[in-house]
Amino acid sequence: MATAKKSTESKKSNIGFEESLWDAANKLRGSVESAEYKHIVLSLIFLKFISDKFEARKNAITTEHGAEYIDMVEFYTMDNVFYLPEDARWSFIQSNAKQDDIAVKIDTALHAVEKNNKALAGALPDNYFSRLGLESSKLSALVDTINNIDTIANDGTSENQESASRSQEDIVGRVYEYFLGKFAASEGKGGGEFYTPKSIVTLIADMIEPFQGKIYDPCCGSGGMFVQSLKFVNSHNGNQKNIAIYGQEYTNTTYKLAKMNLAVRGISGNLGDVAGDSFFKDQHPDLKADYIMANPPFNQKQWRADNELVDDVRWEGYPTPPTGNANYAWIMHIISKLSEHGTAGFVLANGSMSSNTSGEGDIRQKIIENDLVDCMIALPGQLFYTTQIPVCLWFISKDKKGNDEKGLLKRRDRQGETLFIDAREMGSMVNRTLKELTNDDIAKITETYHIWRGEELETSNAYQDIAGYCKSATLADMKANDYVLTPGRYVGAAELIDDGIPFETKMTELSQTLYSQMNQATELDKAIRKNLEALGYGK
Repeated sequence: MATAKKSTESKKSNIGFEESLWDAANKLRGSVESAEYKHIVLSLIFLKFISDKFEARKNAITTEHGAEYIDMVEFYTMDNVFYLPEDARWSFIQSNAKQDDIAVKIDTALHAVEKNNKALAGALPDNYFSRLGLESSKLSALVDTINNIDTIANDGTSENQESASRSQEDIVGRVYEYFLGKFAASEGKGGGEFYTPKSIVTLIADMIEPFQGKIYDPCCGSGGMFVQSLKFVNSHNGNQKNIAIYGQEYTNTTYKLAKMNLAVRGISGNLGDVAGDSFFKDQHPDLKADYIMANPPFNQKQWRADNELVDDVRWEGYPTPPTGNANYAWIMHIISKLSEHGTAGFVLANGSMSSNTSGEGDIRQKIIENDLVDCMIALPGQLFYTTQIPVCLWFISKDKKGNDEKGLLKRRDRQGETLFIDAREMGSMVNRTLKELTNDDIAKITETYHIWRGEELETSNAYQDIAGYCKSATLADMKANDYVLTPGRYVGAAELIDDGIPFETKMTELSQTLYSQMNQATELDKAIRKNLEALGYGK
């Protein structure tokens, strides 16, 4: 009982920890822009985390094998711990934090970490601290602030080492995720290049259930889709080792963020050797993924020249995606990467559901006729830091038959059908401009989808269409709607609840209210006319 009480108290004491740490770090920003400052803060958090893991492992090695083994790299890598030379350890940075050359020492430390750990090649900022010129006093204060992240969960002995490692990853991962979100919010439009709102990522993961197999994100940003996939696996008592992660990111600085984000959570993934454009420098050309989760750039213009990628294998059998908008290029790229039984969930601008510009309608018709569209969800506006426009979720399935490779029923046969969900009225405002889907919203949407798929849930309810919310439509229905995939076309209007008041009574009350308002308007007109005449502007 004492242990449980201590755990509860510890959990309560951590509430608001991320917020207080953010406030302290943000006060030290000075003249450095948020887009630059995030790399400073997140790199230091990363360095603190891997150093704490190193120190814990070093203590365990001393206890189990003796001090003569503490500098043998193999004893660290065998336990998925990065080996750090002395000048790359947090203790060294902390002890030198008040020196004028602290920026150089941090850059040297990060370089040494990369040099000694091939898995981190290309992951850390290169001479970033020296170039930005943050005042030494502020950098020193920031080091002190980051030092308050206590990631050591126990005494480092072997009995507790595994649980300690998981606890470390949870604490630092929580801080890292919070900081990514705050930086995205403070950067506004630019923040969308590396961050997808958590509620959307959670919804996609809960819909496609990436429990085991290969997961791919062709525009992974800071790696949020991967993190949520692993959270899904852990929350369902799955084995993280049954997941293989593949990703790609175009922007080099964001590519580094993703590699660090995975590392602080103990996640190994293949993000390619370098940052690169998924269309022109595909890092995983032969990949066939079981799950794809993505948030491609909205309505990306001029993504290729007229004579580029015209006969690319990824759109074989389909019209070539237009140069003026990459939405359908992303869709075709994702479809080409799915395995035989693969499922994909991704975010796109609403225009993708109905556009007929430059042959997009022909591509969409072909996708529908090939029976690849599993589910379409219309989301509310104001979910993104980058834009106020509403967006939609596409879910593509290569196998809607309901049988797995062994012939065992795993879902209802939904060939020739697509589920449409209109969630535009869902979500709650978290501030003046931003909305998020609540846990109840996510649960309602995912339960609707999984019941429609015929999967076993803690409910005996069979799927039913609900006017204004969801509709299971056939290929014939979609053809009748000119192959438009906007959910509102299919779900119709919600049924009005009869309040029991007779029509005549309602009309009498409404008419009286209208006449009263008209009389008030007449009096206001007279008052306005009188005031104008008093000012000499009479007719």
